[in-house]
Amino acid sequence: MYLGIDLGTSAVKLCVIDGAGHLVAQEAVDLEISHPFEGASEQDCEGWWVATRTAIAALDPSLRTAIRAIGLSGQMHGAVVLNADRQPIRPVILWNDARADVECVDILAAEPLAAQIAGVIPMPGFTAPKILWLARHDPAAHAQIRHVLLPKDYIGLRLHGELVTDPSDAAGTSWFDQAARRWSSRLCDVSATDPAWLPSVVHGTEIAGTLLPDVAADLGLTPGIPVAAGAGDGAAGAVGLGAVHAGDGFISLGTSGQLFVTTDSYRPNVENRIHAYAHTVPGHWFQMAAMLNGARPMAWLAKLLDRPIEVLLAEAAQAQPGPLFLPYLTGERTPHGDTTIRGGFANLGETTTQGSLMRAVLEAIAFSFADAAQAFAAAGTTPTSVLAIGGGTRSDLLMQMIADITGISLGRSDDAVVGPALGAARLAVVACGDRPIEAVMHRPDVRLWFKPKTARDLISPSRLEAYRALYPALKVVQRHLR
Repeated sequence: MYLGIDLGTSAVKLCVIDGAGHLVAQEAVDLEISHPFEGASEQDCEGWWVATRTAIAALDPSLRTAIRAIGLSGQMHGAVVLNADRQPIRPVILWNDARADVECVDILAAEPLAAQIAGVIPMPGFTAPKILWLARHDPAAHAQIRHVLLPKDYIGLRLHGELVTDPSDAAGTSWFDQAARRWSSRLCDVSATDPAWLPSVVHGTEIAGTLLPDVAADLGLTPGIPVAAGAGDGAAGAVGLGAVHAGDGFISLGTSGQLFVTTDSYRPNVENRIHAYAHTVPGHWFQMAAMLNGARPMAWLAKLLDRPIEVLLAEAAQAQPGPLFLPYLTGERTPHGDTTIRGGFANLGETTTQGSLMRAVLEAIAFSFADAAQAFAAAGTTPTSVLAIGGGTRSDLLMQMIADITGISLGRSDDAVVGPALGAARLAVVACGDRPIEAVMHRPDVRLWFKPKTARDLISPSRLEAYRALYPALKVVQRHLR
């Protein structure tokens, strides 16, 4: 048995697979997010560890003792800052935090080639601008920093005691030289970062450390079992879908959204805000469009209306197109690179219902993937068929909308909701030497394909154009509000 741990934004998710790669068990424990001021998004890394322990404890004891190796996945870009005793100095600044906008501009001004080196233009969600922000706005905390980790690697530290990351998570920091696959001293210099603070980098299929005896006793696991370095959630999702060869791709519909395609070389495309990152497996990179607001607006609306999301989705399926929605609840990366823009509804009327509001939200998520596909096309990549992972894949209506408006066929497997945790477990299989990459990282069986409908009767191109007009319109409104 092999355990995959995925430290998401909204929950810690686990999966256990057997030697044949079949899913045996799953667990999840929810996480809380704090927003101490407008644009800020933080979590307590001790809360991550408590949730991880709780999720593992929920597994059957006999299953826990049978686990041979552990793999890790997690939300990217978060700044876990530790002191000399490897204790957290402050709450973790997350991937969807917008405070370091000015710092991004200053990094690019100090090093005009920063985007070419790091694979994408500096953005506030990345780790390096956050450290520069701390140097300027919380110098007492900055002065205590002796180690910086990515979120999943903090869980790794608690499991095995080492300071290790993998290329895909390192890639999302704005410190990583993607072509050379090593830390860039220049990018550290311009972001108030000592390179000595950064963890060692090994491929996700390699062993980062072995499970500490006291931790094993606490968790009911076997001491000394290997812990794979793992991968950032996007790359781990790719591993779970077998997207580890050039041309393989997928979309992810979690809290955030991604359109992801594996490449066999480093292919930056800074102009279109396509992320060009090192993959977690040797000799590969990937291109990714990253949207800060994936399926999250669906849960946001359900909570706002205090109604079950399943009921609202059923009503959305019956509703006629009416309102439009801009889904940028926490800003947006691809295609705008705008941390300050916020969402909004338009075209409301007397006949607007809660179901039509949810339909507008689903449309907006589909439209964001249309923007991502357009950015990919400008970068010379035009996927026609990809797999899909994440909680948002549960909605047939949303999947069909995305297929219709992007022209991309979407495949959903039985393990679509498992996502990055499955990839983490697969990395564990390889790391402990039980099976080679080729035998483990295969594509799952697709149970249902959502193919674009030529009539596009669920979603129309004219509504896409209306949606695209909302962004510049709301930018003007926003300027007045400020």
